[in-house]
Amino acid sequence: MTMNTSSKRPLLAILAIALMASAAPVQAQKAANAAADAEARIKKLEAEVKAVQRVVFPGSDGKYFPPEIEKGVTAVATTGTPATTPVTDILTRMDSVEAQMSRLTAQGEENGNRIAQLEAKLAAMAAPPPPPAPAPVALTDNAASVAAKPVETAPDPKPSITSANLAPAPTTEKPKPAPAPVAEKPASPSAKRVAAVKAIEKPATADAGDDEYSYGYRLWEAKFFPEAEQQLQLYITKYPKHSRISFGRNLLGRTFLDDGKPKEAAQWFLKNYQADAKGARAPDSLVYLAESMRQLKDVKRACIALGEFADGYHAESEGRLKTIYAEVKGGVKCN
Repeated sequence: MTMNTSSKRPLLAILAIALMASAAPVQAQKAANAAADAEARIKKLEAEVKAVQRVVFPGSDGKYFPPEIEKGVTAVATTGTPATTPVTDILTRMDSVEAQMSRLTAQGEENGNRIAQLEAKLAAMAAPPPPPAPAPVALTDNAASVAAKPVETAPDPKPSITSANLAPAPTTEKPKPAPAPVAEKPASPSAKRVAAVKAIEKPATADAGDDEYSYGYRLWEAKFFPEAEQQLQLYITKYPKHSRISFGRNLLGRTFLDDGKPKEAAQWFLKNYQADAKGARAPDSLVYLAESMRQLKDVKRACIALGEFADGYHAESEGRLKTIYAEVKGGVKCN
């Protein structure tokens, strides 16, 4: 059986109304569920905010309050008839939660600032205060008289052997102009002297340094002083750390002294003593240094050398060097 178009329209309208009526309860149920879920979440958030507040702001006795929620427990929505719509209530409570969070943040910043200020004050208090300036003291008559007296200086210590106190004493006489030097050709040694020097044999052993020293000693022993001076200076330059270097420096001083050159001799005696005061020929150099000063008419420095020798080398002054020590000491008058 067929139906015309005018008869179909009322039926379609009735069907649409029925479908809308059946869908309304479903939408209402979904809205109620969403509101209940939002309510539970808001309550949980509020409880957490209260717990934070109680940690930040404890009670008057300083004890902390336990949180109102526990892990794993969800808030249960309470039933009742709300005074406002669920959406309005949620928005209001969200505003309240945000305001509380803002206050907590501001309070935390203020607390941090106060703590920093307290630490700065404590650091300033821990620093020691500057000592007070001494008050000026007026001098009494007695104090003024004491202050006016010259301060007595301690006596000079015992002089020691140094390069400075071996420098020649300054003279007040006006120096005379030196005559113009006349270029003279140095006299060459005679053939007899050259032959005599060549006759002195130079040792040739496994110790080259000892050979050079021994050859210089043989030249000095034969009284060929200029040749010995040259040979000993060669030995000292080539072998400055040789085992007999103390012998070499002292013998070079002896050579200059025997050659009538006490000033050059004194320099080498002093150098040998200062280089190694415990060297094998350091005491010899000190005695012959006094002899060089005696020949230079410098009694003061001769006595200094003799005194240091007597203090530092008592065994030598009573033993091996007793004779030369007595001779030099007898030639000067020391206080």
